Amino acid sequence: MRTLAIITARGGSKRIPRKNIKDFNGKPIMAYSIEAAVGSEVFDKVMVSTEDEEIAEIGKHYGAEVPFYRSEQTAGDFATTTDVLNEVIAEYEKRGEKFDIIACIYPTAPFITPTRLREAVEKLGKSDADSLIPVVRFSFPPQRAMEIQDGYLIFRQPEYINARSQDLTPHFHDVGQFYVFRTESFKVNQRIMAGKILPMELPETEVQDIDNPVDWELAELKYKLMSRQDG
Repeated sequence: MRTLAIITARGGSKRIPRKNIKDFNGKPIMAYSIEAAVGSEVFDKVMVSTEDEEIAEIGKHYGAEVPFYRSEQTAGDFATTTDVLNEVIAEYEKRGEKFDIIACIYPTAPFITPTRLREAVEKLGKSDADSLIPVVRFSFPPQRAMEIQDGYLIFRQPEYINARSQDLTPHFHDVGQFYVFRTESFKVNQRIMAGKILPMELPETEVQDIDNPVDWELAELKYKLMSRQDG
C-alpha cells in the first residue's frame, strides 16, 4: 500500500496575508503540518502543492518535496481542494507513481500530530471505508438551536426544549485539519466526503479555526496549553 501526504499551500490569502508561512510560536505555521506528516512515518512521500517559490523553499526546508508547481488554474482564488488533488494525482501518475491512500493536510493546522496521522492512515487501511475525517463535538446541543424571526427568538426544534443535554444525540463537525481517503474512491466520486466515512473524534483542545487575527492569537494560546499538557 503506497501513501502520499499533500500539504495544500498556495500563496494567496486575503484575510491573513501570507498566512501559510506566517510565524506561529516560533516557526512558519505550515512547518507543523509538514513535520507531523514526516514524523508519522506512514507516508511514502510528503509533498507541498503550491505555486509560490517562497512557500516551496520553506516546505523543502522542513522536509517536504515540491516535485512540481501548481498550474495557473489551481493557483487562483476559485480553485477547489478537489481541483488541486486531481492535479497532483494526475501529475504523479504521468510520472508513473500511484498511491492507494492519500492524506490532504491543510498548512494552517498546527495541532496535527504524527500520532493522529498515523492512527488515521492505519485505521482507514484496515477498514472498508472510503475516507476518514477528524471531527469534534458541538459544545452546545444543536437540537436546542434558536433563530430570530420578526425580532423574537424561537426554537428550531421546540420538542427538545425540556430534554436533558445528556439524552440528546451528539452532533459533530469537521475540524478542517486533514482528510485521509482512498485514491480510487476519490477519483470516482470527485469528493472526499463520499461513500463510507470513518470519524476520528478529537478533543476541543486540539481544534481551532484560524480565519482571522483573533483566531490566530487564540490558536497560539491553545497550542501552548496543549504543549504544556503533553510535556
